[in-house]
Amino acid sequence: MAPNDSAQATDEARDLGAGRRKAARYLVPVGVAGVAAATIGLVPALAASGDPSLPKISAQQLIEKMAASDTQQLSGTMKITTDLGLPGLGSLGSFAPKGGGSDKSASPDAKLTELASGTHTLRVAADGPDRQKVSILEDAAEYSLIHNGNDVWAYDSGSNQVFHSKKSAADAAEGHGRKTPDAGMPTTPKALADEFLKNVDPTTAVSVDGTSQVAGRDAYQLLIKPKQSGSTIGSVRIAVDAKTGVPLKFTLSPSAGGKAVVDAGFTKVDFSKPSADTFKFSPPKGAKVTEDDGKQKRTSRPEQSLPGGLGAFGDAKNAKNTKVIGKGWTAIAELDTGGKGMPKADNTKGGGDAQKFLDSLGDKVSGKFGTGTVFKTRLVNALITDNGKVYVGAVTKDALVDAANSAK
Repeated sequence: MAPNDSAQATDEARDLGAGRRKAARYLVPVGVAGVAAATIGLVPALAASGDPSLPKISAQQLIEKMAASDTQQLSGTMKITTDLGLPGLGSLGSFAPKGGGSDKSASPDAKLTELASGTHTLRVAADGPDRQKVSILEDAAEYSLIHNGNDVWAYDSGSNQVFHSKKSAADAAEGHGRKTPDAGMPTTPKALADEFLKNVDPTTAVSVDGTSQVAGRDAYQLLIKPKQSGSTIGSVRIAVDAKTGVPLKFTLSPSAGGKAVVDAGFTKVDFSKPSADTFKFSPPKGAKVTEDDGKQKRTSRPEQSLPGGLGAFGDAKNAKNTKVIGKGWTAIAELDTGGKGMPKADNTKGGGDAQKFLDSLGDKVSGKFGTGTVFKTRLVNALITDNGKVYVGAVTKDALVDAANSAK
């Protein structure tokens, strides 16, 4: 088993800047069609017996190995599971309209929300930055996203509907030069790993914590933990392929214990070049094809999508009426809604039951700030005060209340 170098973690965290900047170069857009799919997670690969014996490596060296990886091709299968402690969101992402609903029914924006909860199986393939494919395998249907050059196709076999989009010149320029094998895919272990690694700072302890096997391949275990108290994130563990430097598995565990909130891992992976036919697509006979008119504006950048929407914190300080309190793992975004607190149901129109249900989702709190409600998941919590302030972060309820009490 590769030795645990956690004793070096504190010093190494200060020296990770160079490797982190290299890793940031490989930050991956999450959606083939430029779609944000927040809270997507991937379940760990099937367990293998025994831990491989690998040469000793430091956390700094392992991060640099990830950044230096020039792997451009891969194909494989992943299992997807996310447990934020929320009800299933499949109905929110339903793309099969009832009674002839939206003609955008095959658009990835709608379909990919289904990956925000529950368990799913994905089949993926990539050949450099210009060709990727991901298929969501269902009981009696398959949903596929195919990026081939300037064309992006989305196809739902269950409803026989197709969504087609052309990449703009700006999109092409933005993606130029990326070498990541998972570029443009929904959140993969690498995309999640890159997002966390680029934010490693002195508030973070980083170490190599042994070895493992993922999808039959030897891997080092990179362990990332917050030094600060008050975060809902207990640790992030990344299994890095010992040969290629590609992250094979990503696991985010909550500080409260229990099963992981997000796990990301391949069950099968092959680093050979996929067949060119993999990325070819023509609408099947009789399929309804919707062309993207280009008028829909994206309100968030795909690469900012982290479990629970954590990636949005990176730009919160630039948003109107928004600021960031604290830093590192316990950063809290403060938003001012202009005096509007929680909406109240109209009791005169039978809204009493709806109000009770809404109230049951949160915990009532009070403090110097006044009164409010804390809405909780296993990862991201939000305090909405009755005077219209919102505090949100991957922090505990007490941390939110403290932030609201100390806010000016």
